[in-house]
Amino acid sequence: MKYKFIAIEGNIGAGKTTLAHLLAKHFNARLILEEFADNPFLSKFYENPSQYAFPVELFFMAERFKQQKDLVSQQDLFQSTTISDYLFTKCLLFAKVNLPDDEFRLYQRLFEIIHQQIHQPDLLIYLHSPVQKLQENIKKRNRSYEQNIQNDYLFNLQETYTHYIKQHNFKTLYVDASHADFLGNDKHLETIIEALDKDYEHGQHLITLP
Repeated sequence: MKYKFIAIEGNIGAGKTTLAHLLAKHFNARLILEEFADNPFLSKFYENPSQYAFPVELFFMAERFKQQKDLVSQQDLFQSTTISDYLFTKCLLFAKVNLPDDEFRLYQRLFEIIHQQIHQPDLLIYLHSPVQKLQENIKKRNRSYEQNIQNDYLFNLQETYTHYIKQHNFKTLYVDASHADFLGNDKHLETIIEALDKDYEHGQHLITLP
């Protein structure tokens, strides 16, 4: 494995956690998973976004920071690679979509202070799926608080992610996950694994699943 730290990103329902589990198992890597259930504001946010957007984003940032500091900074003699199902910068991307301008400016100042202490991944795997596919996955995994997520919200997140990746010269595997089935189609997982064996320059590199 050429990479010490890989982050997987994508919209809600893109398949980040599934792929992270499978890659961690294949490469015997340490796994960092976002802990949605621990956020006491999340279900309240989906019911009343304007009231709970700031606390939900602040809680997520604090928890992600603790995870990254605790796990990524630790040396492990038996597992030299770490795989995460999120990029720490998602804090800022979600906040940009969810917060009004004044709250976002405050959040951004806090983020910039914390972000300096975070170890950045060597590679980003970005899973891009159309909104219809995302909605199908959301319905399938059946988290009660997600069932009323609107298409417009998913589209705004999609646009924010895409803009961020285009604006930053980050080494990224941009995966067309429109028909991805990492659990049911071995070739899809094999395509990602084979891609991780290659050397890439910084910037985006499109991966098409068979």
